[in-house]
Amino acid sequence: MTTRTQVGSAVDVGHGGIGGGYSAHRRPDEQIARFVAEALGDARSVLNVGAGAGSYESSARTVTAVEPSGPMRVRRPARPAGAIDAVAEDLPFGDGEFDAAMTLFSVDQWSDVRAGLREMRRVTRGPVVILTCDPALVGDFWLHRYAPEVLEAEARRHPTVEELASALGGTGVVQTVPIPLHCTGGFNEAYYGRPEMLLDPAARQACSAWSFVDDRVREHFDRSLRSDLNSGAWDAEFGRLRHQPTYEGSLVIVRATP
Repeated sequence: MTTRTQVGSAVDVGHGGIGGGYSAHRRPDEQIARFVAEALGDARSVLNVGAGAGSYESSARTVTAVEPSGPMRVRRPARPAGAIDAVAEDLPFGDGEFDAAMTLFSVDQWSDVRAGLREMRRVTRGPVVILTCDPALVGDFWLHRYAPEVLEAEARRHPTVEELASALGGTGVVQTVPIPLHCTGGFNEAYYGRPEMLLDPAARQACSAWSFVDDRVREHFDRSLRSDLNSGAWDAEFGRLRHQPTYEGSLVIVRATP
């Protein structure tokens, strides 16, 4: 049952093309981290699948990281043990080895989401936590006015929350995660009240959705948004967002227990 509440590498998944803007613009956000920590509860051993550069790992007590992309593994800070080179669909762990598991901004990169989630469920005796976006809500963001192709590509790549919960089985809860005004997460909606930030190519490059569109789309976005900011048209329609402390968009946590 699923309910919703408001509030050398094994494989290179393409993160290497995101570029140097990633470290500067994709940083864990403290408010979002609190939601992740709450979803993990009191779990002592946590598996992080598609761990990337290690964002939000401080939300857990003890983390075992799995990351198949070599470029992402080298971005991780020095730790006693680095990320394991493996894929979600074939996790090298025993049944029920971890108290909890998480995957954050990662499922859209997997080759077989259902297989990967089944593996996470197999090796986890407690909650599996997925931080992702709800593709049904992606197009509601103001960016759709200027670059619909980006959000359409984003929506196509993400499994529905129903598909995620179904693959994990058990009892699933979907929770909307409010995005703070000065969010450091670096995804598109993180700039809901700071549109000028998305005029920075490095900020866009840190969000993988922009890598699925061509220069024509990026140039049209830059030209049209810049024009509306200069004329005041953006602020006339969306300016309230500049002072709105949080934004409830497509960012969600799917939490499933056995």
